Amino acid sequence: MLELILGLVIFLGVHSLRIVAEGWRSAQIARMGAQRWKLVYTLLSLLGFGLIVWGFGLARQTPVALWAVPKGMNHLAALLTLLAFVLLVAAYVPGNAIKAKLRHPMILSVKVWALAHLVANNTLAELLLFGGFLIWAVLCFRAARQRDRAQPPAALNSAPIATALTVLIGAAAWAGFAFWAHAAWIGVRPMG
Repeated sequence: MLELILGLVIFLGVHSLRIVAEGWRSAQIARMGAQRWKLVYTLLSLLGFGLIVWGFGLARQTPVALWAVPKGMNHLAALLTLLAFVLLVAAYVPGNAIKAKLRHPMILSVKVWALAHLVANNTLAELLLFGGFLIWAVLCFRAARQRDRAQPPAALNSAPIATALTVLIGAAAWAGFAFWAHAAWIGVRPMG
């Protein structure tokens, strides 16, 4: 469990610098240069991610159940992860109405993904992993919205075709992940 916790601290810590230490982060970028900063940021992120994967894998071998998962939560999780995939795709498809309205769909995607996994799972490791990401996403979204209010971003244009493509690509990616990749890569079949 220590590996999982250490990985979460490193990964989420690096990704929280803009939330809790914007001035320090800016000073480091100015001191190191943008490219070197990105290299350090990337290496720390990869280290944290690797520890998360390793630690979660170890913790799954001896799960500590905290509660009984109510019936129907897998169905709710499936719907929530569908929404999470659409939000994730919205971050990358130019000109879609979802990004134009929400501004930060990737952070919202992480929030919805984490919530989906919290409602459908019940172990200590899952609570740490998905709860940690949920708390991070809530704080990150709040900070992003505060930055938007302080310096309003330019209005984003949107087109119905881009929005439709966002939803279709998100739904297709969700289906591929839910029905195949989740089992192949993670070892859990969310769809039975």
